[in-house]
Amino acid sequence: MGRFRAFLRSGDFLTRSRMTAWAVLLVAAFAIAIGWLAFTAHGTTDYAGRPLGSDFSNVYAAGVAALHGDAAAPFDIARQSAQERAIFGAATPIYGWHYPPFFLLIAAPLARLPYLPALVVWQILTLLLYLAAMALLLRRSADPALARDRLWPLLALGFTAVFVNLTHGHNGFLTAALFAAAIALLDERPLLSGMLFGLLAYKPQFALVIPLALIAAGRWRTVLAAAATVVALALAVTAVFGAGVWPAFLESTHFTRVVVLEQGSTGFNKIQSIFAWARMWGAPVSLAYAAQALVTLLVAFSLVRLWRSAAATGYKGAALCLAALLTTPYSLDYDLMLLAPAIALLAAEGRVRGFAPYEGLLLAALWFLPAAAREIAGVTHIPVAMPLILLEYGVIYWRVREKWGKGAA
Repeated sequence: MGRFRAFLRSGDFLTRSRMTAWAVLLVAAFAIAIGWLAFTAHGTTDYAGRPLGSDFSNVYAAGVAALHGDAAAPFDIARQSAQERAIFGAATPIYGWHYPPFFLLIAAPLARLPYLPALVVWQILTLLLYLAAMALLLRRSADPALARDRLWPLLALGFTAVFVNLTHGHNGFLTAALFAAAIALLDERPLLSGMLFGLLAYKPQFALVIPLALIAAGRWRTVLAAAATVVALALAVTAVFGAGVWPAFLESTHFTRVVVLEQGSTGFNKIQSIFAWARMWGAPVSLAYAAQALVTLLVAFSLVRLWRSAAATGYKGAALCLAALLTTPYSLDYDLMLLAPAIALLAAEGRVRGFAPYEGLLLAALWFLPAAAREIAGVTHIPVAMPLILLEYGVIYWRVREKWGKGAA
């Protein structure tokens, strides 16, 4: 038993052959599952009557409404649902539009295509952006040789959050690509990095920790570039779709907060947050918010300290990705794509500086976790994602904190 514990503690079980075999197996399984969905589809709907790429349907429906001159319609759940039923059939479930108006700049052009070509274009382009950003991140990591290793694309594609995004047609690839590229370019191209961070305004729930980290590190050029990008996006949205989209969006946040988040209409097992964890275990809304606020404050405080320190860039970047997930009450399993750049950065740092005890096991668990997170939580009421993400964030903080005052960690 002791030998087995030492085996797990050291991470020696993560051999190249094992990682290759698991990645190949998962990529093949993803391909078979997606092929089965396509084979059993009926036009634009799957075997269960849901739109293929189910969550992309709300993006497409919003784009259609915007193209027809009614850009405020997606923010009204009844009008959005009617638009979805008009496109996909009367039995279509409701897929709400919970994005700020910025995302209409993507939805409207995609809606000029028929649905299935739009879905394919969206999936392929954002997947390629994710892979390109990961390659860039690895080239600027602690171990740039990883970018030349043929294993990393397999691991990036075998990461199980990829399957969640491919089957749901969601935006996790884009979110991970923007985070990864912005972190990679922070030192060499601070203005471009800021622009990429600014583009994340379409996912405002992840925006809290970005300015905190950048300001703590004195990255003022990046902060200003991010702010200017958000302003430019807002002006573009207003010019294209009219000022009415902003009050419509603000009004829609009540439905998103009360029905989707607090009442859990999406399913608390699908929402990967401290808030959803508390609600899943029966906590009242006020207590769930208090738990989320406590974790958010602790993570924000520790992230500021970390980004002000002489810690290695890889640890800072990984902590930022994990903190983005930990500090919001509303993130779903497809948002766990943010684990991809974190895992890559931590793997590169570990190869250079060594891994903490059991860190290899923890990173492997985070790599396998996303595709099963909602099912495990739904069956056992144990939200496995958040405890593991919290644990890895704690590992980063511990590694950096023990070396503060001793130079770069």
